[in-house]
Amino acid sequence: MADLKHEIAQERPFSSLEEEALLNLMRTADCINRAFHLQIRTWGVTSTQYNVLRILRGAHPAALTCSDIGSRMIATDPDITRLLGRLKALKLIRQNRDRHDRRVVWTRISEAGLDLLTQMDPVVQRLPKEMLGNFSEDELTELIRLLELGRRFNLEEAANCSAKVMPGGQLPGHRTPNCDGKKA
Repeated sequence: MADLKHEIAQERPFSSLEEEALLNLMRTADCINRAFHLQIRTWGVTSTQYNVLRILRGAHPAALTCSDIGSRMIATDPDITRLLGRLKALKLIRQNRDRHDRRVVWTRISEAGLDLLTQMDPVVQRLPKEMLGNFSEDELTELIRLLELGRRFNLEEAANCSAKVMPGGQLPGHRTPNCDGKKA
């Protein structure tokens, strides 16, 4: 089994055990993301678009605002408005403005979006077993515990992974168009 230093052809030692662990985590996440994307690309959606459709199916039949969707995403997308626009162009979602506050846009999954997810389900549901099936139950439990611990304590201040997403789906400090297409 190759270690990270050899995989990335790094000659110098890592500056710390923490650096090696962090880079291993980032490399592994990238490998898993690429493998997932390769499996779903035949349906013409990205893993981020799939994530949004999954979120909307979970809320179905209710609709969600851009900020609600953004706060539930696995990997945040600073331009959720454009992402939703692409899904709308593919007719996988429907959007409508709030009757009382025209600045608010409600998004729900369409029948075409539900049908697409139904087609994807068998492949997507077998992927976790294929990707992580070499771990024992105890190892998976420990991995989950360690990852949650890392998010809770190490990243809370720096990245605030569970930060509330602002209207329009952007993170605090980002200036991207909101769901109305205007700069926030």
